[in-house]
Amino acid sequence: MKTVLISEPYNIKIVETEKPEAKAGEALLKILYCGICGADVASYTGNQPFTTYPRIPGHEFSAEIISIPENEKGLKAGDVVTANPYFNCNSCYSCERGLVNCCMDNQTMGVQRDGSFSQFITMPIERIYPGKGLSAKELALIEPFSIGYHAVARTAIKPTDKILVIGAGPIGLFALISAKLKGAEVYIADILDGRLEIAKEFGADGVINTITSSLKEETDRITKGGGFDVCIEACGLSATFLNCIDCAAFGGNIILIGNGKKETTFLHSILLKKELNIFGSRNSFAADFTELIDIVASGKVDIMKMVSCVYPIDQADAAFKALAENDGSLEKVLVEL
Repeated sequence: MKTVLISEPYNIKIVETEKPEAKAGEALLKILYCGICGADVASYTGNQPFTTYPRIPGHEFSAEIISIPENEKGLKAGDVVTANPYFNCNSCYSCERGLVNCCMDNQTMGVQRDGSFSQFITMPIERIYPGKGLSAKELALIEPFSIGYHAVARTAIKPTDKILVIGAGPIGLFALISAKLKGAEVYIADILDGRLEIAKEFGADGVINTITSSLKEETDRITKGGGFDVCIEACGLSATFLNCIDCAAFGGNIILIGNGKKETTFLHSILLKKELNIFGSRNSFAADFTELIDIVASGKVDIMKMVSCVYPIDQADAAFKALAENDGSLEKVLVEL
């Protein structure tokens, strides 16, 4: 079978590997589509601190079941599915409390362990979710959708809340969609008009280009000086975290999704003065996957507008390079396996 391998930063090869054999409790899956996550791009560019090389990337995927034992889920050969790629240890303090998404020994496919960019993989049956009639491309988007969805669930959002999302990349857009599903009034900020136009298509109540407008002035205008009830940081930058502190209302909430790579310096007294609640968000739960499959299947949201382009497996290198050099015009890129 063909496998996409990052042998070292900026070096992707399509190699021939042995088709895996499923063990007890596992299914053999034929991968259909893989999405390229920001973490995959970071592995490609050498900026992912948790990646070792060589590494097979990928954890956003859809697949067809080739073989599977009889199971309680009723999954069978021929079903088109997706799966949870965050492997937890089941024995650490986090797992003991049911917080398997932030397992102390978390191993995410494509980062700490080999991922989904092979034409066939095996998966534990309990990690596989039925597609319920969704297309293979839609199912490849459920995992990144779950990141934004889980983040929004970190604090109780009310329909009366005004929300600010900073960063209109795929995860920021999925956070926007998730907040809109809760009935909130949602605004999104970015430096690229193209991404902000896509945000409007997904129901943003307003957009802010922080190059041409003052984020603080726009915040004061929108909230009549009160600040946003919830600020969601989806860039991973020091400046955008500080923006969230500035733009949050007194007693407001900040949710951090972006994976920062630099230290942030600030006077922590502002957190006390405003009595801010700050929530980190990591990965997602099984329930996030299953709820989102139902939501997309219901027709409440068309997530396919998120897909910018699809590459064949033999052009995987070009797909990764395009995202590494992304000028903001690309949102989700899929690779057909």
